[in-house]
Amino acid sequence: METGLAIALIIGAAAVALVVGVIVGFIARKASAEKKLGSAEAQARKILEDAIKGAESAKKESIISAKEEIFQLKRETDFDLKERRKEVSRLERRIAQKEESLDAKLEGIEKKEAALAEKAAEADRVKEEIKKTLEGQIAMLEKIAGLTKEDAKAELVARLDSEMQHETALKIAEYEERFKDEADAKAKDILSLAIQRCAADHVSEIAISVVQIPGDEMKGRIIGREGRNIRTIENLTGVELIIDDTPDVITVSGFDPVRREIARLALEKLISDGRIHPARIEEMVEKARRDVDSAIKQAGEKAVFETGVHGLHPEIIKLLGKMKYRTSYGQNALRHSIEVSMLAGVIAEEMGVDVTMARRAGLLHDIGKSMTAEVDGSHVALGVEIAQKYREHKEIIHAIEAHHNDTEPTTALDFIIQAADAISAARPGARREDVENYIKRLQKLEEVAGDFDGVEKTFAIQAGREVRIMVKPEAVSDDKMKLLARDIAKKIENELDYPGQIKVSVIRESRTVEYAK
Repeated sequence: METGLAIALIIGAAAVALVVGVIVGFIARKASAEKKLGSAEAQARKILEDAIKGAESAKKESIISAKEEIFQLKRETDFDLKERRKEVSRLERRIAQKEESLDAKLEGIEKKEAALAEKAAEADRVKEEIKKTLEGQIAMLEKIAGLTKEDAKAELVARLDSEMQHETALKIAEYEERFKDEADAKAKDILSLAIQRCAADHVSEIAISVVQIPGDEMKGRIIGREGRNIRTIENLTGVELIIDDTPDVITVSGFDPVRREIARLALEKLISDGRIHPARIEEMVEKARRDVDSAIKQAGEKAVFETGVHGLHPEIIKLLGKMKYRTSYGQNALRHSIEVSMLAGVIAEEMGVDVTMARRAGLLHDIGKSMTAEVDGSHVALGVEIAQKYREHKEIIHAIEAHHNDTEPTTALDFIIQAADAISAARPGARREDVENYIKRLQKLEEVAGDFDGVEKTFAIQAGREVRIMVKPEAVSDDKMKLLARDIAKKIENELDYPGQIKVSVIRESRTVEYAK
């Protein structure tokens, strides 16, 4: 029991010692923490004091720097103000000087105005004296000359008008002579070269075609029973067959050359075959139509190849081929277009113009003639429509439109096509006109030339290529002859249609007759 008590005491003592140790440790840690806290507070107070001291120092430095900047700005402002005051003072002095100068000038101007007023009054007085003197001199001159002022003025105007006419005629003659010296030789060289280099054959066709037959008995077979064969041919081809007493010949008549050619070929095939009846006629007409279409295409391709024009639309080539069966005053339209194309190329080459464009425009300038049998309208308007439809170049379209002056020619290409067309059309033998139209054209030419004052007689000669005008010598002077010739030429250009050009010759002849008795 004593042992247990001892153990219990030991345990209790140990527990007390443990508690005492814990308490002593806690007290020691607390003392240490309080010591550290006091040290931290001391450091914080020191840092705060140092910060306050630094802030005050920085504040003092900022204030000093601001004061220095303010002082510097004030000094600069005072300097600028001083300079501006000087500038204002200088400007005020200049203004004062200018005011003084202006006052002096105004004073001088007033003096000059006064002097001028005096001089104006003096001038008015002198002018009035001169007027009185002039009136007296005019009255004296009228008395001496026996003419009034109006009569003298009219005589002077008439004399000046005569002198002006003389000067105008001299100038016109001078300009024409200068132009001829420079242009005639070159133009003749170009045109003669173009004509020499283009030697095209021409085929003249009329409104009928002739078909040879082996004998007159063939006429009856072509007519057929009750005329059924001839009616079938005429209905299918749209032409008229003329079967008369002419031996071994049947005449095909029609305004459309293509239809006439189809009928001619069909007749030749029927005569060669010998079997002539409506069914066979239909077959041969259809075959002839195909042959003509093929010939049209080949003719167009040949024309394109011959002129060296490429890139044409196939429809335009076909239209060109159709022109093989068109004529104008007896001249084959396709051969004419080919010739114009070649001539235009030669002229363009000599003038330095695009040869390809010139040949193309020359070939297409009459393309509208291929449609004149089917569509109403002039061949120029139709040609322009065709060229626009197939997107030809605008210069070529304008050349087509201008080649008969339907619109004003403005480019070198326009004038080249006009010249080439005139050369081809006006060449002797290229075209034919019936006698009636020919006579009417010559009569109209003489009438146009005879409508001018002073004209006594007019004569159209050289197949209408020249008109000679005889004038009254007392009514038309030598100077007026030049003006009269130009006026007549202009009127002919405006009122007449003709191929090529017409020479206007004005002749003034004075004769004096006396008799020896």
